Amino acid sequence: MVSIYLLIPLSLMLFVVAIWAIVYAVKSNQFEDLDNAPDQIILDDRQARRDTLNHARQANQNNQHHKDNA
Repeated sequence: MVSIYLLIPLSLMLFVVAIWAIVYAVKSNQFEDLDNAPDQIILDDRQARRDTLNHARQANQNNQHHKDNA
């Protein structure tokens, strides 16, 4: 019987925290785009890889251009 005096307030506090977490997630637009979110991770990775490769190509072209002029 004594444990009920502890468990009921704890469960009510947990319920309030859960409701707050759901409201916070909705207000911060975390449920805005559920369909394209997994694809966005892959596309971001591909874009970062393209940027890295383009940067490396430009650096190689600049190095060759400087070698040709020297």
